[in-house]
Amino acid sequence: MIRLHDLHKSFKAKTGPVHAVKGVGFEARDGEIVGLLGPNGAGKTTTLRMLYTLMSPDRGRIEVDGIDVAKDPTAVRQRLGVLPDARGVYKRLTARENIEYFGRLHGIDEATIAARIAQMARTLVMEDFLDRRTEGFSQGQRTKTAIARALVHDPRNVILDEPTNGLDVMTTRGLRGFLRGLRDEGRCVIFSSHIMQEVAALCDRIVVIAHGEVRAVGTPDELREQTGLPDLEDVFVRLADLEGEAAMGARA
Repeated sequence: MIRLHDLHKSFKAKTGPVHAVKGVGFEARDGEIVGLLGPNGAGKTTTLRMLYTLMSPDRGRIEVDGIDVAKDPTAVRQRLGVLPDARGVYKRLTARENIEYFGRLHGIDEATIAARIAQMARTLVMEDFLDRRTEGFSQGQRTKTAIARALVHDPRNVILDEPTNGLDVMTTRGLRGFLRGLRDEGRCVIFSSHIMQEVAALCDRIVVIAHGEVRAVGTPDELREQTGLPDLEDVFVRLADLEGEAAMGARA
């Protein structure tokens, strides 16, 4: 389980401080997929970077399985599997070697690493490129390798930043099934997106973020009821106030 309490994060800019995250808080439970939904620049990636310890919040608290991130970040990292917004893989290594390397960093024995790679290769359909060097991989192959690398230590909490970005239709369908499988195993899954189709297909609950703030939290049906709108895309536009922004832009 993951809990975020009143997170704030600002950055310096030439024009003054930029408040990227302003009081974000929500809960992601075991055995559910929570979608972090918002337009580009809403604060989704900054929120996730604070969650997986790449950044420290200016204010607020994060707990993963009851552990305070600020007090024991190492223990939290052991409990998280992270697909960041950057999908970097070591190009001179094969997909298998990339995954093995991360397994060793987590202190896992070789037999366990081999067993987990075999399982994930079947689940993610990686067998045909598992022993190829990753240089020249397609976007889908890199993403699959990065996901397997993130999950080799068998974490109970999985964080994915726009996991289907740049993937073809069949790879996206396969990834959806993989995420549902993680949920059905009782894991806590958070993924960020601005693609309504992904959110509608996967999420048990949705957190709508705009301008660094949480605008709404609920199941898709709860958000439809809250806004009185049947279409989830219309719900998102209303909650994120995107129509108001578009009108202001047109007047400008």
